[in-house]
Amino acid sequence: MEKEIKSLYEEYKRGETSRREFLRKLILYTGSVTAALAILPELGDEHTALAEYQDFPGLVTEFIKYPGFNCDMRAYLARPVKPRKNPAVIVIHENRGLVPHIQDVTRRMAKEGFLALAPDALSPVGGTPDDVSNVGELFKKLNNDDTVKNFVAAVKYLETHPNSNGKVGCTGFCWGGAMTNQVAVNAPTLKAAVPYYGRQPAVEDVPKIKAAIMAHYAENDPGINAGIQNFEQALKKANIEHYIYMYPGTSHAFNNDTGPRYNEEAAKLAWQRTVEFFKKKLK
Repeated sequence: MEKEIKSLYEEYKRGETSRREFLRKLILYTGSVTAALAILPELGDEHTALAEYQDFPGLVTEFIKYPGFNCDMRAYLARPVKPRKNPAVIVIHENRGLVPHIQDVTRRMAKEGFLALAPDALSPVGGTPDDVSNVGELFKKLNNDDTVKNFVAAVKYLETHPNSNGKVGCTGFCWGGAMTNQVAVNAPTLKAAVPYYGRQPAVEDVPKIKAAIMAHYAENDPGINAGIQNFEQALKKANIEHYIYMYPGTSHAFNNDTGPRYNEEAAKLAWQRTVEFFKKKLK
């Protein structure tokens, strides 16, 4: 682990990774904010402020396990400190796994007053590794039907969680956007689903959806956008409440503020719409 941390710091000093990403990975490697603070002077960096990470003020965060379909699923959970019955939201990661960025998105959701849970889809194959450079090989080992069932199990877990009001929504990005659509198809008690640039479900499956849908798409994303028209027509035919937004000038993954296609304006607007939608549908 010491070698990985030194390598991470050298990448940061060479400008190969952002300050934000460096700090996130350091916390992940060391296991806590306190440990990260302790190791910074040893790296020759004594002036870094980690205030934005310290204890995540106002939140309780932890890694938990819940019973999935084919294994115990590891997940990152965040909720407001004040104990109460909060509406619940599942956050589904991209095709990189449960990385620090998605943990951050989960905390953002919790700060809005939700009980937020980010399952690790790769739990059946050992979980998301620290080094995700070859994580695609792990995704190939997953059985899609079983994976959908593992996320549907998260709906059931949150419905009965002691800090939940029993109403559950789901959002996800890229691979997670497609999975969000599958959760909507396969979890009849789901109240709201917000896929970000996710591949649409089969038209014949759309009538199974009971949740209200809000879908966000990037303008420059032809592979995903090819399915929008049929999806929208099927939603209308099935009389499913839905809202579809296209963000001009954006590309796939525009919400990911650690990636090269991040679009701040679009990401903030989509997030605002998402939060308002969940607050309305899960109250």
